[in-house]
Amino acid sequence: MSVTRSLLAGNPLVPVIVIDDAAHAPELMAALAAGGIHCAEITLRTSAGLAAISAIAGTPNFSVGAGTVLSLDDFNRAADAGATFMVSPGLDPVIVAAALERGIAVLPGVATGTEVQHAVRLGLDTVKFFPAGQLGGLPMIAALAAPFIGLGFVPSGGVSASNAAEYLTHDAVPAVSGSWMATRALIQNRQFDEIESLSRAAIDAVGAA
Repeated sequence: MSVTRSLLAGNPLVPVIVIDDAAHAPELMAALAAGGIHCAEITLRTSAGLAAISAIAGTPNFSVGAGTVLSLDDFNRAADAGATFMVSPGLDPVIVAAALERGIAVLPGVATGTEVQHAVRLGLDTVKFFPAGQLGGLPMIAALAAPFIGLGFVPSGGVSASNAAEYLTHDAVPAVSGSWMATRALIQNRQFDEIESLSRAAIDAVGAA
């Protein structure tokens, strides 16, 4: 089993975090963990992303990764900050190769059969299906999974409290990725009790409590 699949085996929900103040990261992590979620993808869309990763990297029983990894420089800076998994919106062979070389879990985004086939050729057993909602959701994943037997698809984009559990019913979906349990506004407003509550509800909904 790859490091990516091993990570997802214990984390069926991967929150996508956009954070504006790294000082909020420890409280955010505590709220997610209290709700039963033990990982987070902190995107590099804001200047606080790397510092937020550093603030919680190495915490026992919690995996922190970097999202919106668009270049090898992004990858290296995130790895140096302590990220243990990398997520990209697209498929970049350079980023994939760096992750495989360093034993870091990686989820590159794919949208077509051609990209999926390329991912398989690069040695991956799991990919991010993005943007899932716009690309046809679960029926499209089922269609792609049929010829690519054994490949895992993590839907992201349009995944919500109302459809996360349905996605996870498919054998080809080891985890889902979304932001509804820890939105940018909730974090900015330090509504960590609400984040804990939404996280617990999400875990309960997918039967992973």
